[in-house]
Amino acid sequence: MLTIGRLASYAGVSIRAVRHYHQIGLLPEPERDASGYRSYDAAAVLRLIRIRTLAEAGVPLARIRELLEADPETFAAATIEIDRELRARIRALQEHRRRVAQLGSVESLAVPAEVADYLDRLRAIGAPTVLVEAERDAWILVAARYPETIPAIIADKVAQLAEPTILRLYQLLGRLAEEPENDDLLREIADLMSDLYEEAAASGDLDRQDEVMPDRGFVRLLDSFSYAAHPVVARLGELLAERGWTGWSRVEKRRP
Repeated sequence: MLTIGRLASYAGVSIRAVRHYHQIGLLPEPERDASGYRSYDAAAVLRLIRIRTLAEAGVPLARIRELLEADPETFAAATIEIDRELRARIRALQEHRRRVAQLGSVESLAVPAEVADYLDRLRAIGAPTVLVEAERDAWILVAARYPETIPAIIADKVAQLAEPTILRLYQLLGRLAEEPENDDLLREIADLMSDLYEEAAASGDLDRQDEVMPDRGFVRLLDSFSYAAHPVVARLGELLAERGWTGWSRVEKRRP
């Protein structure tokens, strides 16, 4: 008769594993003797070795009892099924590895490749880090809500970066990051943004905003995120309102 320590040693497992197998009912737990110790026989060692072998082969503990008690035909069918499940798990893990490898940096976390490229372009034209990070987080929200429209939206944003007025806007925003209390600079930015909105209204771009983001509740979520990102955003919103514009993520001309 064997102690639990000797049983574990003979079967090549830990005492903790033996106790766990007792707890989940895989290994019968013998009665304690008069001294309060459990005693195990050779049959317990044999069953424990079989449990260990199946567990090391990747068989889920929940299915080990089934295999231990199965006839040869049932055992063979079960192992084929388990092998199929293991291959599916391997494919899933390989996909996880592929996606982790694609991340590369925090910049690409949860954003499509188009957005990551756009953010790199913003840095290249001198956009301040605080602005790039705020845009990144906003794009994460947009990409999750409207993944199918991201390529077209970003293509349009990239095209805008070639326009002198947009470059001027980002230059002013870069200065604002260093001088957030500069009210004259804030007003200059608000004037430039107002001019850009006038151009977008004249070209019909503002009328097409609902085609890009039709969910007004989501637009309000984006606005609240933007206003919370930096105090100057709320101040710019006030200055734009003075110039007749409402909204941030979806801009509208305020009616008289």
